Amino acid sequence: MSPTEIFFENRVDLVAALVDQISKLLSDAIAERGQASFLVSGGSSPLAVYEALAERELDWSKVVVALVDERWVSLDHAASNEAFIRRHLLRARAAAAKFIAMKTDEPSAALGLANCEARYADLPGHADVCLLGMGSDGHTASLFPNAVGLDVAMSLATAARCAAIQAHPSEVTGSHTERMTLTQYYLTQARKRILLITGADKRDVYSAAKTSQDFGATPVSAMLQAELDVYWAP
Repeated sequence: MSPTEIFFENRVDLVAALVDQISKLLSDAIAERGQASFLVSGGSSPLAVYEALAERELDWSKVVVALVDERWVSLDHAASNEAFIRRHLLRARAAAAKFIAMKTDEPSAALGLANCEARYADLPGHADVCLLGMGSDGHTASLFPNAVGLDVAMSLATAARCAAIQAHPSEVTGSHTERMTLTQYYLTQARKRILLITGADKRDVYSAAKTSQDFGATPVSAMLQAELDVYWAP
């Protein structure tokens, strides 16, 4: 199954189209099922999307927002994805949304795994929208190449939703190698999966990942085997 590629000439048009698409998907889910669930990623690429979504008129009180991954840092840390989402998405009209955090009080992701799994049990089996990003190393969520715990996180033999990851230090991870992530299983259960990438370098990584079967080396390749919309702009 090939990804559906939705490519734009500039990022302004990409953001406008993606905000329209996500807004419609969330509104349709509320109309059909009474609530909507939105799995979100950190990083610079979706920032403008979140800022615009926060202003959209929809019944945010019926939307549950949850992270696809998190660095194991405190909320006041500059690297916190939770802080990023609270700052850029959960404001204005979207402040009414419910939020499920990944970071727990336990000192490590491994020790916090059971608590995180319990939190994410509140989400439906099929989230309505999952917005993913991709790193220059071919990771998505916190499914990092050859990371400790990657085999468990990418196993389709379990219905677990969360997994603890210890990534190998790199320019992409920086010093924050301890992560919590949603599993490949739960990510692929989402009704609509969207991969947002920008720039020529990441398009090259994406193009290579489409043909790779080495999921350990380029974990995003596994996600490209399922139905997925790819939004890209230079």
